[in-house]
Amino acid sequence: MKTLFYILVLAFSGLNCYSQISSQFHVLALYENGGHHLEYSKRAIVWLDSLAKERNFSIDYLQNTDSIDSAFLSNYQLFIQLDYPPYGWKDKAVKAFEQYINEGRGGWIGFHHATLLGEFDGYPIWNWFWQFMGQIKFKNYIATFADASVKTEDRMHPVMKGIPKDFKIKKEEWYTYDKSPRKNVHVLASVREATYHPHSNIKMGDHPVVWTNPDYKARNVYIFMGHSPDLFNNPIYTKLFANAIFWAAGK
Repeated sequence: MKTLFYILVLAFSGLNCYSQISSQFHVLALYENGGHHLEYSKRAIVWLDSLAKERNFSIDYLQNTDSIDSAFLSNYQLFIQLDYPPYGWKDKAVKAFEQYINEGRGGWIGFHHATLLGEFDGYPIWNWFWQFMGQIKFKNYIATFADASVKTEDRMHPVMKGIPKDFKIKKEEWYTYDKSPRKNVHVLASVREATYHPHSNIKMGDHPVVWTNPDYKARNVYIFMGHSPDLFNNPIYTKLFANAIFWAAGK
C-alpha cells in the first residue's frame, strides 16, 4: 500500500513539474536607456521582474537592437517595446521584427514612444511600422502633462478584463497624431480629452490610446500611457499591463 502511495505521489509531482515547465514563456523587453523616459523604464523593469517571478515566465532586456535577428527572436514568445521608438533600428532587426509580427512568431506590446512615427533624429519614417500602428504620424503632445480619464471601449477583450469603464491616468503627455487610427485598428480604450487637468487645447477629437491591429498574425496591443514611473502605483495600469502580457503571449 505504501509503495502505491509513493508511486502516486511521484506521478503527481512529475505532472505538476511538467505543468510548471510547459506554462513558462520567454519575454524580450527592448527599453530606453536614457532621456526623460529612463525613470519609467527603471520602474517597469522592477515590476516586470516581480511579475515574472510570481507568474512563472522569464524576461530578458535589451537597450538597443544590435543583437536582434530572426534567430535571436525565435527564443521569445513575446516582444515588449518598452517606450523604445520605431527608428534607429539595425537593418537586420527591422527585417526580423517585421517577419516576427507578419508570421505570428510571437506577440507584441508597445508603449508610448512606439508611436513616435515621423522623421526624427535624421531617420525617415518606418513605413511598415506606420501601417502596423494604423497609419498615423506623431503631431504634438502635452509637454506640461495632464491628468485625464480613459474610457474603456471594448470591455470584452481579454486585455481589458477587470478594467473599469472609466479610469484615471495622472501626469501623462497625451500624444496627438495627424489622424485617428480608428479606421485601421480595433480600439480598446480612448482618452476623454474634456477631462484634461489642467485644461489643454492640444487635442485631436477621437483619441484612441489602447488598440490592437487584427490585420497581423501576431497578437499585438499598443498602450499609449508610459511616461511617468508613478504609473506603476496605479493598480488599474498594472492590471492592464499584465493582461496585455498574457494575452499577447497567448497564455
